[in-house]
Amino acid sequence: MEYDPDAETAGESIKIPVPADVAEAIRTLIRWSGDDPEREGLVETPERVARAWKEYCRGYDDDPAYHLSRIFHEVGGYDDIVLLKDIPFQSHCEHHMAPIVGVAHIAYLPGQYVVGISKLARVLHAFAHRLQVQERLTSEVANCIWEHLRPQGVAVVVEATHGCMTGRGVRTPNVVMKTSRMLGVFRDDEKSREEVLKLIAS
Repeated sequence: MEYDPDAETAGESIKIPVPADVAEAIRTLIRWSGDDPEREGLVETPERVARAWKEYCRGYDDDPAYHLSRIFHEVGGYDDIVLLKDIPFQSHCEHHMAPIVGVAHIAYLPGQYVVGISKLARVLHAFAHRLQVQERLTSEVANCIWEHLRPQGVAVVVEATHGCMTGRGVRTPNVVMKTSRMLGVFRDDEKSREEVLKLIAS
C-alpha cells in the first residue's frame, strides 16, 4: 500500500505497513548513533521514521507530466509572462539525506494554451519529494514544463538552504543557494530574460 497524501484525515496519515527489514535498519542506525532503540522513547521510532520517509519521497509515485495534461485554450488573448512566485518546498539531498528547504519561482511565456497555476506547484513538489540535488531539481521542473506545456519560454529559479551544510560538515547557517534554468525565449533573448528576472525579483 503506497502513501496517499489525499487520504489524510484529521492531520493523521494512514499507517502503511513497515517491512521488518526497514524497521530493523533504522534500529541499527539508532544503535550505531549511540542510543538504545528499545528504550521507551524510541520503541516506535523505527516505524515512524519509515513512514515519514515514505511521505518525504512520495514524488517517486507521482508523474509530474500528469499535472500538465489539462490545458486551457481560452485565455482572452493573454500572451504575456505567467509567473508563480515564492512556492515553498522541502526536499532531501541525495548525498546526506538532509533537508533542502526553500522557495521556487516558476515562469513561462504561453504558446497556444495555459495551465492552472496550482499545477506548476504540483510539478515542483513531484520532483522535490525525491532524493535530489538542487541543480537537477531546477532543470527537471523547467524541462518538464517545456516538454509538456510547449510554451515559448520557461524560467525556473530556486533558492534554498541545505541541511548538509548547516547541520554538519562546514556548519555554516543562513547560506542560500540559488539556481536557475532558462529555456526558449528566456534563454535566447536577453530582453525577455531580463524581464522575467525583474518580475521574479520584484
